[in-house]
Amino acid sequence: MPLTFRKSFRILPGVRLNINKRSWSITTGGKNGPRHTRSSTGRRTTSMDLPGPFGWRRTTTSKRR
Repeated sequence: MPLTFRKSFRILPGVRLNINKRSWSITTGGKNGPRHTRSSTGRRTTSMDLPGPFGWRRTTTSKRR
């Protein structure tokens, strides 16, 4: 089992800074409603928890040159 590094900091209410070994990301939103995440690698994710065992997620990745 490989070792991993991940740390999350709360900057403001509803805003988190997530850091891992390869990149960092900013997440806005809370438990209720949609969450938007932008990563330093160009990845953008929008997700939302739905009632019951359901969830919704859309991820787009921009091409870096």
